[in-house]
Amino acid sequence: MPCPALPDGFDFTDPDLLQHHVPLPEFAELRVAEPVRWIPQAGNVAGFQDEGYWAVTRHADVKYVSTHPEIFSSYLNTAIIRFNERIERASIDAQRFILLNMDPPEHTRVRQIVQRGFTPRAIRALEERLRNRATAIVDGALAQDGSFDFVTAIASELPLQAIAELIGVPQEDRSKIFDWSNKMIAYDDPEFAVTAEVGQQSAAEILAYAMNMAAERKQCPAHDIVSTLVAAEDEGNLNSDEFGFFVLMLAVAGNETTRNATTHGMHAFLTHPEQWELYKRERPATAAEEIVRWATPVIAFQRTATQDTELGGKLIRKGDRVGIFYASANRDPEVFERPDEFDVTRDPNPHLGFGGGGPHFCLGKSLAVLEINLIFNAIADALPDLRLVGDPRRLRSAWINGVKELRVSAG
Repeated sequence: MPCPALPDGFDFTDPDLLQHHVPLPEFAELRVAEPVRWIPQAGNVAGFQDEGYWAVTRHADVKYVSTHPEIFSSYLNTAIIRFNERIERASIDAQRFILLNMDPPEHTRVRQIVQRGFTPRAIRALEERLRNRATAIVDGALAQDGSFDFVTAIASELPLQAIAELIGVPQEDRSKIFDWSNKMIAYDDPEFAVTAEVGQQSAAEILAYAMNMAAERKQCPAHDIVSTLVAAEDEGNLNSDEFGFFVLMLAVAGNETTRNATTHGMHAFLTHPEQWELYKRERPATAAEEIVRWATPVIAFQRTATQDTELGGKLIRKGDRVGIFYASANRDPEVFERPDEFDVTRDPNPHLGFGGGGPHFCLGKSLAVLEINLIFNAIADALPDLRLVGDPRRLRSAWINGVKELRVSAG
């Protein structure tokens, strides 16, 4: 089998590349010819003081890495596959307090606590309020004259409101959480003029806000999820710091990802009009999962090998970073029939858009699916003739499949 003919210096985490497109043809080539491939990085571009990472592109291998945390650690170098060459190691290590970057058994302890907020009962309790929010959001967009930006008018609002409802953020504070979370992930995109330092400051603002909320609930408990998570710390609940890092994770994992899934989903519907007509007519329950597979809002996370091991016929040394590329796994023809087709009736749909299984499988999957269903039902009811006005403007990012702007018109 010949090696894939990637250009010299090709890097799947290059933000300039990902601002232009997700490299699906290159992923397809690797899955066949070299499903585990060493990707060299020069000049400390990722911030890890090493020489590169292994790109894992097949569905089965991504699942294997995800389900073996004893071999592939999230803690050692965090799950973020690329920072920037200026970041200090202390700033990377500080992110180990976030659930996403923990390993068992500490990850197991914290996850068992925070998943109380994501029980079926807790999600059902939010459904009617979020349905009303979705309707109001779409009605507000309908009232606009001419074309409008789908991202700011529709996609961005419901995920923010869902998280705020979940943890009880007052309405008057919600825009601050939205602004802070945007700045945390926008440091790679020069249009936003956000430096890494501003991103770190925004993270600190979210931490402080959440820690203060936790402290207040400890003093005066309420009938909300914050009180449930932080009250009686000695009885197996979160301390204020742990709650702060939990909210920090939600601000990105729950907000950015669902926003981008919604935007990519709308773009997919409008460029596959037969699917939009089918959706409006039938409202298939399978649609949200296909939207997430198609969008794959997180292109990749990483793990770090805790020991020498073999994967895909390659020897991975202890300490090597391993990139698990969900965007490639979700187009693997060994798993999906017609993987490059957008099909909202696809069933089964074992995509890895919510993670590859194992301890880091997305805690908020049921909430994200609910949000996607609610917003697209509202759009189909109120804006059935929505049409594209321009191509999506993509975010410059090393690991998020983000859209900054998608111009649409009501008809």
